[in-house]
Amino acid sequence: MAKKISVKARAAARKQRDKWKNKIWYTIRAPRTPWDFKKIGETLGESDEYIIGRVYEMTQQEFNGDFTKMHVILRFRVHECVGQDALTTFIGHHHQTDHIRRQIRRYRGKVDDVVDVVSTDGYLIRLKPLIITQKRVQTSIKQAMRAKARDMIIAFASKATYSKIQTQILDGTLEEEIRKAVKPIYPVKSVAIRKSQLLQAGVVADKGKTLDEIHAEEARSDAEIKAKKAAALASAMEDEEEEESTPSIIDAAEAMEPASEKAPAKEAPAKEAPAEEAAPSADYDSMKVAELKELLKAAGKPVSGKKADLIARLNE
Repeated sequence: MAKKISVKARAAARKQRDKWKNKIWYTIRAPRTPWDFKKIGETLGESDEYIIGRVYEMTQQEFNGDFTKMHVILRFRVHECVGQDALTTFIGHHHQTDHIRRQIRRYRGKVDDVVDVVSTDGYLIRLKPLIITQKRVQTSIKQAMRAKARDMIIAFASKATYSKIQTQILDGTLEEEIRKAVKPIYPVKSVAIRKSQLLQAGVVADKGKTLDEIHAEEARSDAEIKAKKAAALASAMEDEEEEESTPSIIDAAEAMEPASEKAPAKEAPAKEAPAEEAAPSADYDSMKVAELKELLKAAGKPVSGKKADLIARLNE
């Protein structure tokens, strides 16, 4: 009985499909606004239903190359798949904990808050500002700075779209506005939006480039890169051939030796024969590699090797 079960198990194992062979690569793209479906990564999945809902994280340095923001983590959630393109929504960001911890010192003050704002296109966003003062401050001063920052953030969000809020959070514009607002109350060491979170989506903007336009631009860019690589490779090959065809110092010295021995050759006519034999070698030195290879082909000899090897083969 045990033998029959093992045979059935092996048969079932053979019939089982390899799941990895069924998976395909999906291209993860940033939102249409304000990033024009920028390619930010890739992921594997069997079908669209396994991709939708995934959250993709990356540093801001990887996203836009800003080395000063390598501690900022961006979060994108896939909401739709079009072919092999996974379209995402920006759902927030946060600063790494160790970076925040380094900003807070013993003799500094910390003012933080949680502010919920609604953009003009109906997105509900939670922002968490963090203000570090030069020195420790009283609670009344903290309350004044917190209230000033809150009013400034709410006023800004009530006049901006979600895409504008995203860009001004990531490029530091909103943080600089908060600094200017609270600086008259007390000197500030640093200001940061340490975390943002999308609580509810609003009206999706349909302005911007389409996926077909983005694909066409990427195809043109790839073609240009391939053409540049091919041109660089061809140029390198031409330079290498020119270096091979140019006679080296040793070849030039060897070519000059028979000419220097012509003077004693007049007194001893018997030595003229070696000079005549060396003359073709001098003619070969002045030829290019391609010409030498043609001579070797005509003689039925191998054409591989450097120029010196080709000349030696012709002199045999």
